[in-house]
Amino acid sequence: MTQIQAAMSEEAKSIEAMLTASGYSKTAIDYYINKPHMGHIPDADIASNMTGTCGDTMGITIRMNGGVIEDVKYQVMGCAGAISAAMAVVDLIKGKDLDYARSIDDGTVFKVLEEIPVKKHHCIQLAVKTLHKALDAHNLKQSA
Repeated sequence: MTQIQAAMSEEAKSIEAMLTASGYSKTAIDYYINKPHMGHIPDADIASNMTGTCGDTMGITIRMNGGVIEDVKYQVMGCAGAISAAMAVVDLIKGKDLDYARSIDDGTVFKVLEEIPVKKHHCIQLAVKTLHKALDAHNLKQSA
């Protein structure tokens, strides 16, 4: 292991300890540290963004293939709660159809995250609202 890898590993352990003490589950912490679905899809079929009441900002891009969500990415400028909630939403909807994506609610995301601090529940709402805003815009576009 290189010195850089060792330092990064120590930093991740420090972040994990801090977030555990703050009330985040292992699942939520892993989403925050690894950020598996962070990014932007340049050729997205569906896109939207929102800023929450706390100032956290999210953008979602979705690529469809044959009526199925082929890929999803979030860009998040926000806290651990916002990032983990967005990453959980992606795992819930990737490979599913738009009707299933529309059925996602705060409770569904919370079950995936298992636990985040109460004062961060609005982050789950922001991730879900960002998804629903994108789906609403897509529906309007399709019906026009």
